Amino acid sequence: MSHSGTPISHLSTFSCIRCGLTASAVAPSGLPRTHCPTCLAGRHGRCEARTHPIAVAVQRDGTWMLIQRCTGCDRLEAGPVASDDNQLLLIRIAVKPLAQPPFPLEHLAQL
Repeated sequence: MSHSGTPISHLSTFSCIRCGLTASAVAPSGLPRTHCPTCLAGRHGRCEARTHPIAVAVQRDGTWMLIQRCTGCDRLEAGPVASDDNQLLLIRIAVKPLAQPPFPLEHLAQL
């Protein structure tokens, strides 16, 4: 079922708004897919603009969620990470804050 309660067929597909990949609308878990498994971009339901992956959050139960920002309205959305999502891109997004802190890394040596 989709979030609106409308059933989604396992045969349903969509074309990625960013990379053009044709992907299943249903993730391997059986949940509706919220983003492209290759580039992790999505489409914001309200304004139909592209969403850009900006972060990964981990829920209490260990489930990873992909945080996306809409390029049209700047709203943030979260969707579950699927087992067939681009693992390298997910890790790059997850470690980016550690690789680019808002302060010089040399300050850590003084602590």
